[in-house]
Amino acid sequence: MTSTDLPVTTPSRIVSVKPIVLPAPGRGDDLHVRVSAPVAGERLPIVVFAHGFGSNLDGYAPLVDYWSARGFVVVQATHLDSKRPAVPIGDPRKPDVWLHRVRDMKRILDELDTVEAAVPGLAGRTDHSRIVAAGHSFGGQTAGILVGLRVTDPRTGMAEDLSDGRVMASVQLATAGKGGDELTPFAHENLPWLRDQDFSHITAPQLVVAGDEDEVGLSTRGPDWTVDPYLLSGSTHKSLLTVHGGQHFLGGISGYGVAETTDENPERVALVQQVTLAYLRHVTGIDSSDWEKTRSALTEEAAHRLGRLTSQ
Repeated sequence: MTSTDLPVTTPSRIVSVKPIVLPAPGRGDDLHVRVSAPVAGERLPIVVFAHGFGSNLDGYAPLVDYWSARGFVVVQATHLDSKRPAVPIGDPRKPDVWLHRVRDMKRILDELDTVEAAVPGLAGRTDHSRIVAAGHSFGGQTAGILVGLRVTDPRTGMAEDLSDGRVMASVQLATAGKGGDELTPFAHENLPWLRDQDFSHITAPQLVVAGDEDEVGLSTRGPDWTVDPYLLSGSTHKSLLTVHGGQHFLGGISGYGVAETTDENPERVALVQQVTLAYLRHVTGIDSSDWEKTRSALTEEAAHRLGRLTSQ
C-alpha cells in the first residue's frame, strides 16, 4: 500500500499574500504574517501555523499549499526565533521566545479581520468559529500551548494556562515531549522552555504526527520522545500518526528541496499531507468520511508500509 491508497481531494486555485504587517508594541519588531487561501469558497476554516525553530512565514509550503488548495485559510507568522529578525545573543527577548510565539498567534487571532482584509477577495469568507492551531517542532509546542499545554516559565517557575478558547483543535508535528532528566544537557541549557511541560490539561481534539526515526537530539529517549504529546495529553479525542522511517522533517514538510531534510521522501510527505487534511476536514466539521477511510487504511491491522494511525 502507498499514500495513493488514501483519500485524495481535488485542489483549487489559491492566493497568497505577504507580508501583512501587524504592529506589535513591546515585541521589538512588528509581526509579519502570510496568508494563503482558496480563491473561491465560503465559511472557510482557518489554520494558524507556527513554524519550527529558525524558519519563517515562507516555510512549510508542502503543507500550506496543500491545505489552502483544499479549502483552508492558512495564516503563518515569522516568529522572533527565526533567522530573519536575527535577534542577537544577549537580547532580553531571547529567553522568552517561546512566550512571544504564543503572543504572536494570539495577536493574529485578535487581528483576523485586519489580516483577512489585506487579502483581495477574502474578507467575509472565513469562519472564525472553526480555527485549528498547527505547528512543527518548536511550532508544535506553540500550537499545543493554545489548546492547554502548560510550560513552566524558566524565568518565574510558574506554569500558566495560556490556552485560547478560539482554537478548537491542534495538529502537532514532530513536537517535543516532556522535559526533566530526559533532556540532553544541550537542551536543558539552551532550550529552558522544554524543561517542564504538562500535557494533561489539553482537552481539545488533537492530531500528533511523529516519525519513528526522529532522533532530534534533545532527549535521551530517542524517537519515542515525540510521542509524549499524544500519550500524555488529557484529550479524549486524540490521534497519533506514526510515520515509518520518518525523521524530524517527516520526509520534507518544511519546504520543497530544503537542505535540512535528512529523510527526503515524496511518499512520506504525501502521507502527512493526506492524513492531516483528512483530520482537518473531520475536526472542523466539513466531512468525516475521508478521516474514517484514512483510519481504516492505517490501522495496525492494515499494516500500511508508510505509517500507522492510532486513535482514542
